Amino acid sequence: MKTNVAVFYGCRSVEHEVSIISAVQAMRAIDREKYDVTPVYVTKDGEMYTGSDLFTIEEYRNMPELLKKCKKVYLVKENRNVVMKYENAGLFSSKKPVNIDVAFPVVHGTNCEDGTIEGYFEYLGLPYVGCDIISSAVGMDKAIFKDVLKGAGLPVLDCVCFRAREYMTDKESITAEITEKIGFPLIVKPVNLGSSVGITKVNAIEELDDAITLALSFADRILVEHAVSAIREINCSVLGDTDSCTASVCEEPFMNDEILSYEDKYMGNSKNGGQSKGMASLGRKIPADLSEEKSKEIRDLACKIFKAIGASGVVRIDFIIDTETDTVYANEINTIPGSLAFYLWEASGIKYPELCDRLIELAFRRQRSRENLTFTIDTNILSGISFGTKGSKGAKM
Repeated sequence: MKTNVAVFYGCRSVEHEVSIISAVQAMRAIDREKYDVTPVYVTKDGEMYTGSDLFTIEEYRNMPELLKKCKKVYLVKENRNVVMKYENAGLFSSKKPVNIDVAFPVVHGTNCEDGTIEGYFEYLGLPYVGCDIISSAVGMDKAIFKDVLKGAGLPVLDCVCFRAREYMTDKESITAEITEKIGFPLIVKPVNLGSSVGITKVNAIEELDDAITLALSFADRILVEHAVSAIREINCSVLGDTDSCTASVCEEPFMNDEILSYEDKYMGNSKNGGQSKGMASLGRKIPADLSEEKSKEIRDLACKIFKAIGASGVVRIDFIIDTETDTVYANEINTIPGSLAFYLWEASGIKYPELCDRLIELAFRRQRSRENLTFTIDTNILSGISFGTKGSKGAKM
């Protein structure tokens, strides 16, 4: 009997469309000899749909028509199983409930990749691929991520972090702090977004307010850090869990500007008349042109970062090298990387179907470990409790 894998994607995120591309790629890669695949597309309003048309990327060009062909669904826990049910399915409906064995989230950004959807799976007791709630949340919050790495003695750039209200009520002091601690040039980022959304390089104080205002349109908290002028960006993926993990080969993405933009990452092909293939569309050199020693340094750092945040599954860690000092800094982590970083693993000798297979195995391994933990205790604490008749009169249900 095949394992039923439910692939969740979409969600209320600025990276919604990128998630669709990544998910369709993953669904096409999962080995159908071993697994049944159930697509679960989550709309920007949080509604869940399934249907065979969701496997075809061209269908998403007309979303209203696509959803008309699909069925709205929801998940429930029944007899220790997680079941996907069809909304408004009558007794004699041909659409029967489907048992879900494992969730495979391919979501990007806030309201999903940040631990939100992982919390939903935890609540249901459903095994799921990838990082858990805490590591997902840490990975999404750039400021906390830096703090965790600093605590582990791993190299990151210093930063100034503040909230929207703090800035709006006292721009002068925050601007002074940024100027004194960071200096120019600098980078302004929303704390909890990916895909380079809302990020600006600032070369002079006159540009700072506009950059912060843009970032604040995407997030309530802002991070400002020094912009390394003589920079190389290097990415590396890690696969495994906190017991054992391995790093992929390194890649060097090509940038059209001083910052790797959303368009660079996801629209490289489409800008030239082709189809976007998610992160696989990005111009890059694999393996990166690095010395054996520098490549090993970055790959070792990647595994240490993976373990420092308690990651699981597959992640991509983005590094920067200050070429003037040859210093490597961890920039950020993608706990569910675009295209699941399959292009890095194919270059490392692991084909996409095998990558998906390993991710599913890791999900079940974590679930087995958790089933050995104790979450309840036998107690008789309620047997002797009574609030009396007066208390019960005021109770409302």
